[in-house]
Amino acid sequence: MLDIYEIAKRAGIDKKYVIPYGLDKAKIDLSINEEIKNNKTGKLVLVTAITPTKAGEGKTTTSIAIQDGLRYLGVKSLLCLREPSLGPVFGLKGGATGGGKASVIPSEDINLHFTGDMHALTSSINLISAIIDNHIYQGNELGINPERIIWKRALDMNDRALRSVTVNQKEKKSAPRQDEFVITVASELMAVLCLASDPDDFIKRVKRIVVAYNFDNKPVYLEELKISNAIYKLMKNAFNPNLVQTLEGNPCLIHGGPFANIAHGCNSIIATKMALKLAPIVVTEAGFGADLGAEKFLDIKCRVGNLHPDAVVMVATIRALKLHGGVAFEELDKENVEALKVGTANLKKHMENISKYGLPAVICINHFESDTENETNALIEFCKKNNYRYSLCDSFSKGAVGGINIAKEVLSVLENEESHYRPLYDVNKSIKEKIEIICKEIYGASEVVYTPMSDLQIAEYTALGYDKTPICIAKTPLSLTDNPKILNAPNGFTITIREVRLSAGAGFVVALTGSIMTMPGLPKVPAAVKMEEN
Repeated sequence: MLDIYEIAKRAGIDKKYVIPYGLDKAKIDLSINEEIKNNKTGKLVLVTAITPTKAGEGKTTTSIAIQDGLRYLGVKSLLCLREPSLGPVFGLKGGATGGGKASVIPSEDINLHFTGDMHALTSSINLISAIIDNHIYQGNELGINPERIIWKRALDMNDRALRSVTVNQKEKKSAPRQDEFVITVASELMAVLCLASDPDDFIKRVKRIVVAYNFDNKPVYLEELKISNAIYKLMKNAFNPNLVQTLEGNPCLIHGGPFANIAHGCNSIIATKMALKLAPIVVTEAGFGADLGAEKFLDIKCRVGNLHPDAVVMVATIRALKLHGGVAFEELDKENVEALKVGTANLKKHMENISKYGLPAVICINHFESDTENETNALIEFCKKNNYRYSLCDSFSKGAVGGINIAKEVLSVLENEESHYRPLYDVNKSIKEKIEIICKEIYGASEVVYTPMSDLQIAEYTALGYDKTPICIAKTPLSLTDNPKILNAPNGFTITIREVRLSAGAGFVVALTGSIMTMPGLPKVPAAVKMEEN
């Protein structure tokens, strides 16, 4: 592992802007932006994937592979990733720092406490809740209706027991009420951090967060609680992007980590824009499949941050495509070309969706040892038949050498194909129009239905003037539908919008579909238990 100052040098960052956290990680002081503001803006490459399965796809691994491959070829580039959440780390997924020889290090530090950003967010989120309940206890000058407090407490852990809790028990001045926790990475404050252009913009966004409604059903804004400066103090260090390295000694900025199935699933605009001024090519990723992470990256992050992406890499694995084609998980190691061919419908649907944004794309076939020559040839033949650019990637076992081919293909796309990026929908359309465009165009639904509660919420937000914002749909990542059991690329299905929430500070409206939870649970055998076994 190289000294972090050497990594900063490779990223084009002067030592005076490096705030070291030990010898192997650091934060980058935002004052660097003044020095690099006139630099030419680099090209932005998004890494996304087919609908994820427990067979694994490897977006982060592929993102690292491209970075290592580009650097191996002598191309100055930077990698921008999200910070892992403790929930998945100890839950089903495990760590989120890549895999094998395509990893960022120090992996354990990054996956756990890192530089404290998640703790700062969690503390800030819960400070807001504590102030709200204390305000009511101390006389309730703002007339907050305890039954209409919409700000939720948070914990960066999968804990289904906190989905419904009773607070203010045995309090003489406050009546008990039902509340709930969300996982930190699904909180609006995480979205605010990742969508803010700078600390000043963060404060402005924080102040306009709607935390509750009063007894006259008027919004109560966080600004009215007079704690914006306290939140800034808690969050001060978290604004600075984190610098680490890949196993090959290449620089990587990791900053912010909203979930893509619940929140908008992209790393911070602050880190992305910093990287674009430091390197001619920036590689980033968005969570889960292209129907969630990529859609939100292209319709929310790029719109808010005035970013113009240049290319997309679509990650697919033969194992995952076979699972979409009907093969049982336990049978994935066995050759099944016919199931693979059936599963390519999912890949095709995602590629068609990316084309709707006017972006050139390349398919990355992320190699697993169980892939057979016949299966690989069948997938390559599918790519050729549909005129898709493609490349094999084997960085998990080979490191940078395994990422050379995909890096070359990305360079070819950037040099020879032009981006005509455009968002999917006009933000000035109504809330329902935007929801239905996403559900029908991206997911493939034929109908969208709304519960009576969601209808009332949409009407309320429209009356308050929050209808001209992007839409962030919370949906299972395991299917294009809102049913996690339906795989591949179905059509003719219905999406149910059960609830709609306002994120006024983040600047979008969240539509919750099906049975999606904002506080995940742990699996039967959590990754935390497997750590004991290992």
